[in-house]
Amino acid sequence: MRVITYGTFDLFHEGHVRLLQRAKDLGDYLIVAVTTENFDDARGKLNVQQSLMDRIKNVQDSGLADEVIIEEYEGQKVNDIQKYGVDIFAIGSDWLGKFDYLKDYCEVVYLERTKGISSTQLRNEDAGILRLGVAGTGRIAHRFVDEARFVSGVDIEGAWSRDAENVKSFVDKHELDLAAGSFAELLDACDAVYVATPHRTHVDYALQAIEAGKHVLCEKPMALTEADVVRLQAAAEAADVVLMEAIKTAYSPGFQRMVAVARSGSIGDIRSVDATFTKLTTGDVRELDPSQDGGSLAELASYPLLAVVKLLGEDYDEVRTTAFQPAGTDVDLYARIDFRYPHAVASARTGLGVKAEGDLVIGGTRGYLYVPAPWWKTEYFEARFENQSDNKKFYYKFDGDGLRYEIAEFSSMIRRGERETFRLRLSESQWLARVLELARTDAHVFG
Repeated sequence: MRVITYGTFDLFHEGHVRLLQRAKDLGDYLIVAVTTENFDDARGKLNVQQSLMDRIKNVQDSGLADEVIIEEYEGQKVNDIQKYGVDIFAIGSDWLGKFDYLKDYCEVVYLERTKGISSTQLRNEDAGILRLGVAGTGRIAHRFVDEARFVSGVDIEGAWSRDAENVKSFVDKHELDLAAGSFAELLDACDAVYVATPHRTHVDYALQAIEAGKHVLCEKPMALTEADVVRLQAAAEAADVVLMEAIKTAYSPGFQRMVAVARSGSIGDIRSVDATFTKLTTGDVRELDPSQDGGSLAELASYPLLAVVKLLGEDYDEVRTTAFQPAGTDVDLYARIDFRYPHAVASARTGLGVKAEGDLVIGGTRGYLYVPAPWWKTEYFEARFENQSDNKKFYYKFDGDGLRYEIAEFSSMIRRGERETFRLRLSESQWLARVLELARTDAHVFG
């Protein structure tokens, strides 16, 4: 029986050895396909640290592969299976269902993740594997774990939340090693933690992690007041750990390029920014729960405010917020934050249960940029001018749910020993909290 499996095999570790051994046990001859840098990039794999030749040598040195080949393009698996007379295609169970189409050509086996690999086996200083724990088991946490598999050098060790049943279900679903009984237990098992708990608990859990010497990736908004953001940043500096706010848009390549084009002068001087983010939300959900700091501002404002600060900077002259809160409701369902800068104006609009065109329009003295909905997942934008023959279209990748970009940046900062990234500066996180705090406390509320 001939077996084939595929992978990047970057920072080769015991988990890779276990997977290859289990694949080899399925037959008599194991073919291992190692992905090229270009193909990894095309499929959204980030932070691959070793060269193709080094990764091939990793596999060869394991002594488990009877033959090593290279995977270079989408669709190659179908051709490889036929070319090499493969009987079994084996792949990790985190890809469950994705390769069922290959059942027309051979048997498809999803190998369950090997649990119980010790931290020492998995992480060593040469390999630089980052053990990451997840605090909170809500919707965003599920997406986070799914996205982390696309970032080389990151291993999700386990999870914790206040609901033990949710933790067990979460860990079982994602085949993680640890269902922590306490936040402290999670911290003990990890090098870093992703905080995805309710908004008002972010500061407490982030501080606990920082004081334990752990790096922190904190879901937005990192804090609901500027003072708390400053406090967290001071604690992280004192502990010499990375603290990063998880606003995926800030780290995505399309958004970064769009900001660069806008600030380059290609549309002249920027005079206006209009950014909107709305979604339809009903029922008994966290977003509408005042006890969990629900409302459109707390839930969504980080995104349009990010566009404003990146395009116009931190030094506005005036800000005013208007919020709609219908009778019988306890949170704002629609809000508009208006800014006046010395030479520009901006508007950031948010809505829950209110739907509007979620686009971003940046007006300049020579032309304007138009980023269609959903602009916060920037894949495409246009530069438009008075003379339409001068118009330009820009296309960029936005893979998956986009969380892989923030995970990759977080991991890279830790590896490089850097505490700040230009993609979202510390002062910009302070600015976001400052404006959000003002908007929530000083809004003109009607309804």
